[in-house]
Amino acid sequence: MVSKFITRGLLALTAAGLGQTQAHAGGFSWGEASTDILYERSNVAAEAGVIYVNPHRKFDTINGVSSSDSRFSQDYFIPDVAVMGRLSDMFACAFTYTRPFGGDSKYGSQAQAADAAATPPTAYSSKKFHTNEYGATCDVSFELGKGRLHLLGGGFMQDFDYEAVANIGTLRLQDDSAFGYRLGIGYDIPEYALRAQLMYRSEVKHEADGDFTRNPAVLPAFPAVVDASGYGTLPQSLKLNLQSGIAPGWLVYGSVEWTDWSVLKTLNYNINILGDRQDVYNWRDGWTITGGVGHKFTDKVAGTLNVRWDKGVGSGADIMTDTWTVGVGAAIDCGPGQLRVGGGVSYLTSGSQSTAKGANFNATADGDWAYALTASYNVKF
Repeated sequence: MVSKFITRGLLALTAAGLGQTQAHAGGFSWGEASTDILYERSNVAAEAGVIYVNPHRKFDTINGVSSSDSRFSQDYFIPDVAVMGRLSDMFACAFTYTRPFGGDSKYGSQAQAADAAATPPTAYSSKKFHTNEYGATCDVSFELGKGRLHLLGGGFMQDFDYEAVANIGTLRLQDDSAFGYRLGIGYDIPEYALRAQLMYRSEVKHEADGDFTRNPAVLPAFPAVVDASGYGTLPQSLKLNLQSGIAPGWLVYGSVEWTDWSVLKTLNYNINILGDRQDVYNWRDGWTITGGVGHKFTDKVAGTLNVRWDKGVGSGADIMTDTWTVGVGAAIDCGPGQLRVGGGVSYLTSGSQSTAKGANFNATADGDWAYALTASYNVKF
């Protein structure tokens, strides 16, 4: 039996150890709303944290020539905030904030030159976007056997902010609000550090407005600023989480997640006068499998180790390959709450892109690395 005395540290380990692996998941996946706070049995609980990711993806060759460009993937931060209020023994709600999707790339001179030879010629120097999710999720739970059955559901608002800088000018697109929902079912027995949960998150369709600011050296006769618009869909997902105590002070956990990245074939946009254009992805569905073990070292300190595999979603229009991640984490009782810290190292497997499969130019990438750090603090009363 896993005693009640140690379960708080053990149950926190998935938060401490998985944040850094989630940060470099497949496709454009970034953060994940901290709805696990709904399993806290206190009246009020709150947590706040941040994840820092340092990816090092670069081209090895461009159009068959060895590339001297530096990495195109840029560092990013993912905030994570959750506040839970329990209105009764059976009912609680959580308000969450995170950045679920994003990407940030800056391209070197060789990539820009290859892009300038594409049709239509563009020569992107950078592309970036991010989304913010503001969510509310509620939990209705009741006793069942030795534990509690949880029915979870809620909605969220997601915005979208995109910027692409090219030799012809700068495109900016923004969608202030699109809406989605999540539904889930869970069961937990805290005495045994046991929890099982299946959570669905809906897709979100964005319709964005914005503008295009010309480069006068390339488009001297073009108006300085013209209207632009765009649309695209970010995917639905389904995730199964499992964890259980296996011996005094020991916990095992794992998860399997499916993400519908095949819905993102293109990002479509229109620039007045220049007409319709696309960013081509042609992605496949993503699968993510995680497994880990945790141990309670002292009354105040627990640690964890996990391994994660993300199936590459790329089909040749870009280089989005399999990723393997090893993560470590710790949960430390200090002050009025609990500090959770973690770190991870990801190996991005080699791959290629080609014009025959929708890319603007041919390129290859060798195996690369990404690094992540995460820290959060949780209080409850």
